[in-house]
Amino acid sequence: MGQVYEYDDEYLELFDSWMKDQGFTKRTQQAYLGDVRLFLSGIEKSLPTIEAIDIMRFLTKMRQGGAGDAARNRYLSSIRTFFAALIELQIVQSNPSLNVKKSKVEKNQIPTFLSEQLLAVFLQSIEGKYQIRNVAMFLLMSYAGLRVSELHRLNIADFNRSTSTLQVFGKGRKWRVIPLPAELVKVLNKALMERMDTRSSVEQPFFVSQFGRRISVRMIQTIAEKYFEVLKKQYAELQGKSISSHKLRHTFATMQVLAGTDIRTLQELLGHASIQTTQIYTHVGDKQKQDAMNRVSAFIPVGMGI
Repeated sequence: MGQVYEYDDEYLELFDSWMKDQGFTKRTQQAYLGDVRLFLSGIEKSLPTIEAIDIMRFLTKMRQGGAGDAARNRYLSSIRTFFAALIELQIVQSNPSLNVKKSKVEKNQIPTFLSEQLLAVFLQSIEGKYQIRNVAMFLLMSYAGLRVSELHRLNIADFNRSTSTLQVFGKGRKWRVIPLPAELVKVLNKALMERMDTRSSVEQPFFVSQFGRRISVRMIQTIAEKYFEVLKKQYAELQGKSISSHKLRHTFATMQVLAGTDIRTLQELLGHASIQTTQIYTHVGDKQKQDAMNRVSAFIPVGMGI
């Protein structure tokens, strides 16, 4: 048992280095390391001898501690990735977690999004010294579908003014090119004119903090949360709901579905590796159809003797 614990930190350091090389975001690295550290702390055997049953016992323990299906699946994903790294690094020969099934999570749940009216109110409520910068960030999320991490990584060189396109470095270290609406291009140009000079001479981040550094993921989230709180006080339908900056990306996807964008094109715009991830948004369109039919049903005559 003591021998196993000696190697834990070494394995975690190797896993961390592997994730950095693979281009995992900082948040994902921290989450996966925390999950794997928790898993290893209860293991009393060497890594090559770990079996599926050991992982199942850990996941059961997490469930008993209050973890739901989604949380259980994240623990399993962390462990799977950990063993995948160890195989690539030739430390172990097999991945025992592949024999553990994921929990079924409700797939038809429609993502929370803002209506066009609420989105407009949200954007118009943004004010202050960094108004243009903040409006530009949230426009890119709600009208170009960027993730918070993608905003954080965006460089000036990624914005092509001559073609009005944006190169986005997304999940899985994949690039995608997004054509930008003319109004959004105008805001981005204005944001660049008001942008602070950075301390770094190596990279030129598009969005800069008040300290002259690349704006952090957490700062973007904090700014969004501030204005969402104002919005929630004004609109009763939002009270009690959890609204984060990621809801702006959901709003973009929802607007695209309602506008008739096909699923393959939406997958490309969102940068989803799997079309199954994108298909959750098609349920928004299904709901719109159901609502329309429910309204029509009010006009169907009753008492027809059938």
